[in-house]
Amino acid sequence: MSSKTHRDEKNFNQAALDYHKAEPKGKIEVIPSKPHSSQRDLSLAYSPGVAVPCMEIHDKPETVYDYTGKGNLVAVISNGTAVLGLGDIGAEASKPVMEGKGLLFKIFADINVFDIEINEKDPDKFIEIVKGIAPTFGGINLEDIKAPEAFYIEQKLKEELDIPLMHDDQHGTAIISAAALINSLKIANKKIEEVKMVVNGAGAAAIACTNLYLSLGLKRENVLMCDSKGVINHKRENLTPEKLDFIAQTDIDTLEDAVKGSDVFVGLSKGNVMTPEMLSSMNENPIVFALANPDPEIAYDLAIETRKDVIMATGRSDYPNQVNNVLGFPYIFRGALDVQAKTINEEMKLAAVHAIADLANEPVPEAVILAYNLQNLQFGREYFIPKPFDNRLITKVSCAVAKAAVESGVARKTITDFEEYENSLLDRMGRDEKLVRMMQNRAKANPKRITLGNAEEYNVLKAAQILYEEGIAYPILLGSKKYIKEQMERFGIDLDVPIIDPSDDDQKENRKRYRETLWKLRQRKGMNEYKAKRFVRQRDYFGPLMLKHGDTDGLIVGFSKNYASTLRPVLEVIEKDKGVDKVAAMMMILSEKKPIFFADTSINKNPTSEDLVNIAKMAEFTVKSFAIEPRIAMLGFENFAAISETSKKVAKAVSILHEKYPKMIVDGEIQPDFAMNSDHLSDYPFSKLGTTPANTFIFPNLESANISYKIIRGMKVAQVIGPILMGLKQPVHVLQMRSSVDEIVNLATIAVLDAQRREVKEKK
Repeated sequence: MSSKTHRDEKNFNQAALDYHKAEPKGKIEVIPSKPHSSQRDLSLAYSPGVAVPCMEIHDKPETVYDYTGKGNLVAVISNGTAVLGLGDIGAEASKPVMEGKGLLFKIFADINVFDIEINEKDPDKFIEIVKGIAPTFGGINLEDIKAPEAFYIEQKLKEELDIPLMHDDQHGTAIISAAALINSLKIANKKIEEVKMVVNGAGAAAIACTNLYLSLGLKRENVLMCDSKGVINHKRENLTPEKLDFIAQTDIDTLEDAVKGSDVFVGLSKGNVMTPEMLSSMNENPIVFALANPDPEIAYDLAIETRKDVIMATGRSDYPNQVNNVLGFPYIFRGALDVQAKTINEEMKLAAVHAIADLANEPVPEAVILAYNLQNLQFGREYFIPKPFDNRLITKVSCAVAKAAVESGVARKTITDFEEYENSLLDRMGRDEKLVRMMQNRAKANPKRITLGNAEEYNVLKAAQILYEEGIAYPILLGSKKYIKEQMERFGIDLDVPIIDPSDDDQKENRKRYRETLWKLRQRKGMNEYKAKRFVRQRDYFGPLMLKHGDTDGLIVGFSKNYASTLRPVLEVIEKDKGVDKVAAMMMILSEKKPIFFADTSINKNPTSEDLVNIAKMAEFTVKSFAIEPRIAMLGFENFAAISETSKKVAKAVSILHEKYPKMIVDGEIQPDFAMNSDHLSDYPFSKLGTTPANTFIFPNLESANISYKIIRGMKVAQVIGPILMGLKQPVHVLQMRSSVDEIVNLATIAVLDAQRREVKEKK
């Protein structure tokens, strides 16, 4: 193992421990969902008021879905006997994984979760325990239970419980890979009933996958299943009941011989068991699902190099066509819960399969393309499974599952208006931080050099470590080299990235270049050569000059100094963008609702009407870069009245915007609570906002904007990202003083996206 690999693994392992240990402990928590501030609230929530719904449920059991959270609560249950690739590590050690699964349920489908780790390996006792607690839940997700017990446990519980239940290790992989099979066969121009398939692996996932493929039309006689001992054929003895169903009448014994002349290889086993020679022996347009993780049965690059016609999927996110269970289980349970299904049956699974497959055939929205930093994304060899960040999954898959439940007779509740249901699903999904994940994913696709000022500070160093290890950016540390190294040693941060000290001897040539540039820029603005020589030794000037000379792609500064003093050298060195008179700053607010944007929060104290117009235009452009349609509210303390001087200023800006940019969705002056409320907006049918709430807010002055976002930040009711500096030719962003690690990472991510966008623009 190389020293770099060892260092990266060590850093990652420590980061994983730090992540889970951070307060509050764990990855999920319980939050009250009803008012609880008064004595009356508490008397309704508990005694004596709670007795009323208790008796309602006693008299009419079906009303439990009306008076409790059961209908949106799933149990993630394991006994820890087959945890990831770690094996039988026990119930307690499996808890981080179960909490993680709960987190995925919440962020992708807004489903609440209790994780339950049961210290019981006896299948019948395990079943009794789950049956005993089942009334608490609207659904049960079984997880990481070893085969063959997993088959028995799931089957018995499905027979005896009347709520949706699924062992995701089996059926999640089966559903996603089945969707991939449908589409890959379309690309290969082959029919499922005619293809020959080899399945390498005979555990719970392999059995479930193959059974689902059979439901799609695959012929049992065309399947060869292999386990660690070779092909499961008529010569084998002591097979489990599940393997008996896949005994092949053949003398073929080895995987190598099995794949010869086959059309499809599905690997659910271990890494590097398929050789290039084996792949070469398959038929034309071979379909290879190498789903072992982290090492596929054959590496993607090796497979592509071996066969140009291979149609391939893996379980990895860094290659095309990831078979990822998160494409399925959150949305399957969402649909099942919303119709109060009694089970998850074959019809519902197949509905999910076809919904996922069909989605990959549809034109890909710009938001998804931007999320992955691609120029284009269309159905074909490199895209036949939807991307995990595709926001359409929740509507397509959940609706399909809900319809199948209703049509197959297992739903207690019927949805009559699926358009309304679709809108309700979209409303749910405003409650997560998908935007941050999408931004980071785009950044990782084409990382840029980002220089971090004040690199002696722990938060900056830790952010640099995350940016580097996650592949979001190539960080450059700016500051005192000696002190930075001492701090890295002190905090145990092992990071092999450039450290730039403006006063160091190795920067002599750069100082000379930068001095000449600074003097030329400022010689008619009070700067002489002596001052330029002195200033280039200061990081406040050195960082912007690095950017000016192309020695970095983006700059993050301001951790330990106030905003104005940090911004001044930036504005003296970096030019404004074409058509920009004054720069401005914007904050991104990620609350439990959808993202909203505030401008100008940091620079223009009392903007004129014309300034507000420019701020609105820059904000529109910036919000669009996040693949979000800007709906801009020009704020005031009156609604379309224009009585006060401030309101008149805002109204004039709106008038200019309407005249010059008629396609822009902007209106005001309007109070923020009205701009965020559909019912209130309906009182103003003339407004360009219509009845859809605004997401971008232009404040009439700096005080109101700055105070507003700082109240939100201080209350910790939302994640605040920024300030995002708008209007400069190059990517510079100035941190708030004492920014958190996450805030630095997020702003650096935006700097990467900014640099990517400019690179694309220059190429055009």
